[in-house]
Amino acid sequence: MSDRKEASRHAAPESVHPTHTSEAGVGELMATVAQDLSTLVRDEMALAKTEITESVTKAGLGAGLFGTAGLVALYGVGALVATLVLVLALVVPAWLAALIVTLGLFAVAGIAALLGKKELDQATPPLEHSKESVRRDVDALKGGAS
Repeated sequence: MSDRKEASRHAAPESVHPTHTSEAGVGELMATVAQDLSTLVRDEMALAKTEITESVTKAGLGAGLFGTAGLVALYGVGALVATLVLVLALVVPAWLAALIVTLGLFAVAGIAALLGKKELDQATPPLEHSKESVRRDVDALKGGAS
């Protein structure tokens, strides 16, 4: 009998190492981990959505401000053209000043169009370099395989 008492004294209490509840404990632990992981993923997705929304909002505001700046600059160019006409009108009649400025603007536009066309003609078609590179790679692989 003393052997039983001695063995029971050294054995851990059942509350520390339960036999039947250990499987339920692991199951509960796994369910808690799964629930915590699900909550973490949902929270991260919500944070990402909030960050993207804020970023898009700021980008939209920035684009709107750039558009406003461009429009105001265009009005500024118009005012500069009007000023040029008025200054030239001090020397020649007003109708002639307006005609000279108009012809000058069309000349600048024509030169810009010709330079733009020249650049477009010199541009290679999109992906032409990539297609040629892929063709060389395929040919090299075919040569190496045989």
